[in-house]
Amino acid sequence: MKRVLAANESAALAAQTDSYFLKTKAIVGHFGDRPATYAVFMRRPVIAAPRFAIEFLEGTAAARGEKFDIELSHPEGTWIGAGDPILYVTGSLFHLVDLETVLLQKLGPTCVAAYNAYAMCADLPKVAFLAMDARHCAGAEMAAMMAYAAAVGSAVAQREAGAVGFVGGAADATAAFFGQEKGRGTMPHALIGYAGSTVRAAEMFREVFPDEPMTVLIDYFGHEVSDAVAVAQQFPELAAAGRLAVRIDTPGSRYCEGLDPTRSYEVLERHAPHAIRGYRTEEELRHLVGSGVSAAAIWLLRRTLDEAGFTLVKIVASSGFGPAKCRMMAAANAPIDVIGTGSYLPELWSETYATADIIAYDSVPMVKAGREFLLRKRVDRD
Repeated sequence: MKRVLAANESAALAAQTDSYFLKTKAIVGHFGDRPATYAVFMRRPVIAAPRFAIEFLEGTAAARGEKFDIELSHPEGTWIGAGDPILYVTGSLFHLVDLETVLLQKLGPTCVAAYNAYAMCADLPKVAFLAMDARHCAGAEMAAMMAYAAAVGSAVAQREAGAVGFVGGAADATAAFFGQEKGRGTMPHALIGYAGSTVRAAEMFREVFPDEPMTVLIDYFGHEVSDAVAVAQQFPELAAAGRLAVRIDTPGSRYCEGLDPTRSYEVLERHAPHAIRGYRTEEELRHLVGSGVSAAAIWLLRRTLDEAGFTLVKIVASSGFGPAKCRMMAAANAPIDVIGTGSYLPELWSETYATADIIAYDSVPMVKAGREFLLRKRVDRD
């Protein structure tokens, strides 16, 4: 049975590997193996998040009865410059050459996602983050990688900026990366539509989960402000105990209730005039006073809840929160308690590409022209 499983795993790996690596493996097998050293690096600054890559290397080596010398140049949670090798791997070329495809898939996205998670947490150090990326991921493996990366980037922000960082994820399967046993979340739009009203959805939730804090989604009917107040009025004791939150997830196709371009400027001029005078791009302006979940919308919601006497009702914001949007929310000092985000990856997937090059054969330095910079630290170390 073990042999069958091993054969299946080997076939699955081969099916995921670029064919030219498989052909190179066959050629090396025909003409003779030799030791080789790979340098693995990124083309942009990142935060080291190598756990999945190292586990893959170690697991494959053990399955093949081999041993790879893995030299981690940058431990987990440390900064890495563009072109600076993250790790070196030395071993049998025959057993390493067919691993590059999957190895890089497990390294690049996590390192970039960790960097972006750090950026969001550091820009908004007083805000808690909830990882809500699972349904945007391409399967369970990617979901695990993104949750791990968020936890790594969050830990760096906690250490360097005193940030609250990520406090949980939406799925049970990845909760452990945040030190939790269960996934955390609010309620989906599906429940609001099923209930027929925002208040009724809150009542139904409370009846089934009477002991849990409650976060109510308020944008389904386009009545973000009035529904937030209505829910708080329906559950005054919960609101007074600080166990009630409202989540605003207004789509970019419309403005939050009570806002339009002119009104958005007025709200932000009142609460954060420095932000509206300091934006630099149209994208930044959109995060401040545009449609969807803008800084103006957050300020309007907070002010309305406070004026109604619900100062302890928390605000959860979601919809398009990546590093750029977080920076503008910080510039506007938007009163957000929690951000739900799945936007760890950059808009350009090419930023996640990791690269590997052989830099030595039989311990003799050799690398393709133009990549000599990969040799520098290795040679100095020798």
